[in-house]
Amino acid sequence: MSPLQAFRGQIVLPDRISRGTLVVRDGVIADVLPESATIPPDASVIDAGDGFIAPGFVDLHVHGGAGGDFMDGTAESFRLALRSHVRHGTTRMAITTTVARHEQILAVLELTRQFRHSPIPNAARVMGAHFYGPYFRYEARGAHPGAAVRPPVAHEFNQYLEYADDLVTATIAPEVPGAREFALACREQGVRTNAGHSWATFAQMAEAVGWGVRHVDHLFCAMSDKTRLRQFQMYPMQGGVLEATLYFDELTTEVIADGKHLSADLLKLAYKIKGPDRLALVTDCSRALDMPDERTYLIGPSDGGEPFIKRNGVGMLPDGTALASSVEGMDHMIRTFAALTGRPLWEVIRMASLTPARIAGRDAEFGSLERGKRADVVLLDGELAVRRVFIDGIEIQ
Repeated sequence: MSPLQAFRGQIVLPDRISRGTLVVRDGVIADVLPESATIPPDASVIDAGDGFIAPGFVDLHVHGGAGGDFMDGTAESFRLALRSHVRHGTTRMAITTTVARHEQILAVLELTRQFRHSPIPNAARVMGAHFYGPYFRYEARGAHPGAAVRPPVAHEFNQYLEYADDLVTATIAPEVPGAREFALACREQGVRTNAGHSWATFAQMAEAVGWGVRHVDHLFCAMSDKTRLRQFQMYPMQGGVLEATLYFDELTTEVIADGKHLSADLLKLAYKIKGPDRLALVTDCSRALDMPDERTYLIGPSDGGEPFIKRNGVGMLPDGTALASSVEGMDHMIRTFAALTGRPLWEVIRMASLTPARIAGRDAEFGSLERGKRADVVLLDGELAVRRVFIDGIEIQ
């Protein structure tokens, strides 16, 4: 039996911040006590001082870190990325693939299964994979390699769905041939389906909602809107993925709140319409996390990835014409979203913990500091910098 722990300070709960004590026994939250309560005498006290006791962050959309991209398909790249993100407070994550060759994706899914069932010390835990690419619209691929973009076909995606128990979500552009068949196959296997990297019309998105699509990747990025679709139809103007995401209550979504991808007004708009229970923060972070600036890196596998430059706190295509993923951890997203929107801290942290856990269907296990949940705890200082991280009550060194 592990020792009793008592985290004392300002506890970030799903609906408020309250001074008190978080009691942890055997890696599980045993109680949340008010400030006036007596701390169990046999507990090891961990005092947050003037900082905050927050739930571990949950990232639904993340590609790598510290030089490793999950699509490299090596255990070393997995270790580098998982250990880099835990230093930024992420305790649970969905390994996110990119456009790549069939055998490369299968190799990453196999490694995801291994790391999910055999976690390594001092690293974020793997929830499973976010199957993301290659089923994009070619013109909406963004910074992803273009050669391997392809429509879904059953003989291929059925091999991916052999890993259904290890898939958190799967992304499809609803307008590509075979999208409906893929989405329905995912639903049959219990895999949650996203729309992303798409120029679908509003009507096509409505059909996708009928197939079971319930989430949309990185709002405002790599998606159609009325302006984009005017090149295909002069009148009447029609909505696209953006408008459908904001309209359908069934759809949750996510934002990259690094201060580079989206301005404050777009973050505020997303929050106003979707609210904190249907809007998650994600990093969409590349291998350039914690790596030097003004260097060239690859999005995707070391064999076949797309080059980009880390510059001015973001990834950019070499010609400077477009952004190429984030280079920041979840702690940065929380600080930036809070600063740009003025939302209360407890609400912003909920969008980086409980909300993504719910989207992943794992909120009964983790995502908030509530009795019976895993003791994934992040200690933040007054400036919201990560000071200490615990997973299942064990401190990350």
